Amino acid sequence: MSKLFDYIGDGEFFPGGSIYPNPKESSLFLSLGHHVDVYFPLRKRSRISAPFVFSGERFEQKKQASIEVLPDECLFEVFRRLPGGQERSACACVSKRWLMLLSSIRRDEICTNKTTQTLEPEERLISNKADDSSEFNKKDEVINSNGNKFEAEAEDQEIEGDGYLSRCLEGKKATDVRLAAIAVGTGCHGGLGKLSIRGSNSTRGVTNLGLKAIARGCPSLRALSLWNVSYVGDEGLLEIANRCHMLEKLDLCQCPAISDKALMAIAKNCPNLTSLTIESCKNIGNESLQAVGRCCPNLKSISIKNCPLVGDQGIASLMSSASYVLAKVKLQALNISDVSLAVIGHYGKAVTDLVLNGLQNVSERGFWVMGNSHGLQKLRSFTITSCHGVTDLGLEAVGKGCPNLKQFCLRKCAFLSDNGLVSFAKAAVSLESLQLEECHRVTQLGFFGVLVNCGGKLKALALANCFGIKDLVLGYPMMSICNSNSLRSLSIRNCPGFGNASLAMLGQFCPQLQRVDLSGLHGITD
Repeated sequence: MSKLFDYIGDGEFFPGGSIYPNPKESSLFLSLGHHVDVYFPLRKRSRISAPFVFSGERFEQKKQASIEVLPDECLFEVFRRLPGGQERSACACVSKRWLMLLSSIRRDEICTNKTTQTLEPEERLISNKADDSSEFNKKDEVINSNGNKFEAEAEDQEIEGDGYLSRCLEGKKATDVRLAAIAVGTGCHGGLGKLSIRGSNSTRGVTNLGLKAIARGCPSLRALSLWNVSYVGDEGLLEIANRCHMLEKLDLCQCPAISDKALMAIAKNCPNLTSLTIESCKNIGNESLQAVGRCCPNLKSISIKNCPLVGDQGIASLMSSASYVLAKVKLQALNISDVSLAVIGHYGKAVTDLVLNGLQNVSERGFWVMGNSHGLQKLRSFTITSCHGVTDLGLEAVGKGCPNLKQFCLRKCAFLSDNGLVSFAKAAVSLESLQLEECHRVTQLGFFGVLVNCGGKLKALALANCFGIKDLVLGYPMMSICNSNSLRSLSIRNCPGFGNASLAMLGQFCPQLQRVDLSGLHGITD
């Protein structure tokens, strides 16, 4: 080795002969040029995977080429040029990074090949159906290189009638990664039509990122339900409004980060909206309801519960704008007054189902005006719960103003008495089903008065927790002449005053009963 390092000059390396006794060992020292030499020790394993390169005083190590060194922009351009949905799903299985990149590609950014563009409409339809049928039974799941499994297929796997898929994520399954997998995986299976997110993962919950992935990859979305997703705000719902113009049903429950801004965007960009449910959303108020009334001409169902910013202005604007299409109205625990009920009575020309629950600021005047406005001519079902404004006078006006009312339910109406109930039964000539619960001022007189004055169409009667009913022997002049032959179903539960005498009278008066439910009646004996 001393001869090797003492050598200086351009002549032979060792004039006396080779420095290696074995000629093959001379290959250990290879010349790559005038300036670079690489030494490969064959007899000793190297501790590094790449060779060392010496160039003067410089020292560097070669790195293996890998696609992972490409930036996201390059991978994005590669992914958007993939020929089909199967290829994109296969790439999504590589890693979480690739999955999130694929989910960020919008449908209009995907490059289609020339063959697909030249297909005739009939051929394209046949090919799509063939792809859908061949992939129908496969799960939309993504597995990364570490073996972690991201299932994009949720519990609800049924196919909607129009060919779109339905997915539901609940609790721990509700994460952004699963939403991204759904956005990528459902593209080659007909598209996502219905998405329901109930709850959220405590550590990796659903955020705006996951909802954006759905918006970009699922423009066919028609029904969206968000329940108790506190991390989803206006940003995610705005993306849905801008991308999913076919949206028909929106359900928002306990979404504190969503405000009027997002709901107004939905109203402006989704004209096909037919059903809207808002519950416990503290930042949604009158402004968004006004936009819904103006921009959604097909709205048929509205349900609003426990939204403190919603008042008379929003309800009045919504009802007046959707007067001829809105069929189902449900208002619960809102800060509205008699004005809203008056507007409903005047503009509710198409309303068939009406639910009023917990309206503490509505008085007797509101129900009286609603009934005397004669706008609820098509009303078929009416439910009132915990409204102190329900009195004898207001209920009689409702009966007269709703001639086609068939189902009526009263719960926790403390100011209603026998006179109001009998007057309502006389006015509501089309009534077929009546349910009373916790109406303690209604007595046996009102109960049998309904049977006498119901007009011969009453088919079902139910009483529950009505403590005002006492077991008394009453003498109705019409009971010996007229029988209630129309009544088929009777349910009396937890009415302790209903005893043997009342039951005997009921048996004589209703000979056509087919279904009887008696429970919690301690006054009845064998």
